[in-house]
Amino acid sequence: MVKHEEWVPPGVDPNTPSIARVYSYLLGGKDHFAVDRAMGDMSLKAVPDGRRSAQANRAFLHRVVTHMMIEAGIRQFLDLGSGLPSDGNVHEVAHAHDPTAQVIYVDNDPMALAHGRALLEDSKASTVIQADVRQPDSVLGNPTVQRLLDFEEPIGLLCLGIFHHLSDEDGPEEVAARFRQAIPSGSVMAISHFFDPGEDDPDISAQVKRNEIVFRLGGGAARWRTRAEILRLLGDFRLLDPGIVPVPEWRPEPGYTVDLQPYTYHTFIACVGVKP
Repeated sequence: MVKHEEWVPPGVDPNTPSIARVYSYLLGGKDHFAVDRAMGDMSLKAVPDGRRSAQANRAFLHRVVTHMMIEAGIRQFLDLGSGLPSDGNVHEVAHAHDPTAQVIYVDNDPMALAHGRALLEDSKASTVIQADVRQPDSVLGNPTVQRLLDFEEPIGLLCLGIFHHLSDEDGPEEVAARFRQAIPSGSVMAISHFFDPGEDDPDISAQVKRNEIVFRLGGGAARWRTRAEILRLLGDFRLLDPGIVPVPEWRPEPGYTVDLQPYTYHTFIACVGVKP
């Protein structure tokens, strides 16, 4: 149960775990409740270096946003399932290159909305909306999205650590296709996702299945997918080098290293594509 002294924003259920708050917990943030910490601790039983994995994903975010700005000339971003504010958010990386870059964060957690608005209240180029990425039209048709994003110009679509929390019943391929359809030519889509090597490594694949059960028992959801399943999320977008690789291997900066166990290193992968 939530402690009486903990602040609970309107609409937040402090007794049901939230992926956004669990991720905040794993990143060392402060915005989570006992139920989120319990789920986070359970996830760490499945993936003991989950904290470092979350940090590697955040480092990938830094690199891919920088690529989008410098190499692709993108100045507007849509961050799906953005989670709770923490150091190194998209707007901080983007605004280091161009203070006018527009960033819209999307999450369905009311707590993410409350904290995001507090963090960004003085920003004219960044905002957060509450919407469910499983319903793309609720995101794309949101008045703030329609007002702030120019769908005639390339958009950076960030899908980091979000699709593996969509079950097969949620239709992740259809969700991804709707977002891909909405953004113009030259847009860049970045994905990080839990990876199941399948028959290429039966032992790891068996561990993946056990981990999915652990997540379900903890009240959450996580789906490790195959390389082909993850690439289908990119559709016909042109896959950028180095292809679909472990998160730390996507265009690392010189000297960059991350202390991940072999299992985690090879089952959390990233890919980036450009819309023709």
